[in-house]
Amino acid sequence: MTKSLQQIHTQLPRWADQWLDTIVILTQIAAVTLVAWLLMRLVRHLTKRMAAKYGLPPLVVLLPRRAINIAIGAGAFFLSLQRLGVSGPVLWTAFTGFVTVGAVAFFAAWSVLSNLFCTLLIFVTGAFRHGDIVELLESGDKPGYKGHVVDINLVYTTLQDATPDSGGALLQIPNSLFFQRALRRWR
Repeated sequence: MTKSLQQIHTQLPRWADQWLDTIVILTQIAAVTLVAWLLMRLVRHLTKRMAAKYGLPPLVVLLPRRAINIAIGAGAFFLSLQRLGVSGPVLWTAFTGFVTVGAVAFFAAWSVLSNLFCTLLIFVTGAFRHGDIVELLESGDKPGYKGHVVDINLVYTTLQDATPDSGGALLQIPNSLFFQRALRRWR
């Protein structure tokens, strides 16, 4: 302990002696939080002034302001954790590990997420419905997939093949494919 803390330590009542370290840490965390909040307010003020001075729409400065505020908030969070005794290298290792796993999981699930989003778009935009006849057009010289829509689920749209020699085979087409190619539809 520093000399001034030792002097305060000896002047406190006995019950407060055990709480002094906790009170100091909580005060430091409160100070870090206050400084972070003040910095965020300053960034907001400066970006508003910059937008007014250069005639920028407020939405143009919104993204940089949010990015800076996230960086300030993350810095305050990590400083607070450091004051609580969490090691910086351990924290950084855990953070980068979680980000790496999240990125790998995101890319692994990208095609599934794309199909889920395209299913939502099919229903919202009304691109086609159950019972319609649709054709996904390939390049100019190739015929596309054509069939009667018999099912639309979260990942695939099932078409009953409309070509005469198919024998009514079912085609399962990923929903994302309907937004990558031209679509012809008959009701």
